[in-house]
Amino acid sequence: MSSNIRVQKVCLNCNIEFTAKTTVTKYCSNKCGKSAWKKRKQAEKVQKVNKATRRKITAPKIEVNIKDKDFLTVKEAAILLNCTNKTIYRLIDTKKLKAVNLGKRITRIKRNTIDKLFTN
Repeated sequence: MSSNIRVQKVCLNCNIEFTAKTTVTKYCSNKCGKSAWKKRKQAEKVQKVNKATRRKITAPKIEVNIKDKDFLTVKEAAILLNCTNKTIYRLIDTKKLKAVNLGKRITRIKRNTIDKLFTN
């Protein structure tokens, strides 16, 4: 079923007036439609990155609780010593830092051993 409807519209991308054959047409050409799609996808990507950045900024800091704990996780010890998790694991492997592995991914380090690391 064909339609003989011709509607004057303005392109949402380039703001040029054109004759549309359907009532739902938004863009004057395929080129304008593709560029509008690309702009929309880029805006979505930027919005996603901004949302992730805001989430990281508003994330609660762990440092406040570290000073009160007697036993620390590897991540907390890394924050306390201002180094990476890999460095903490390397210190544990070389026996410079004593730690207890309570299970898979449950490594705990006594706060006193970290303090002794700097007194020696």
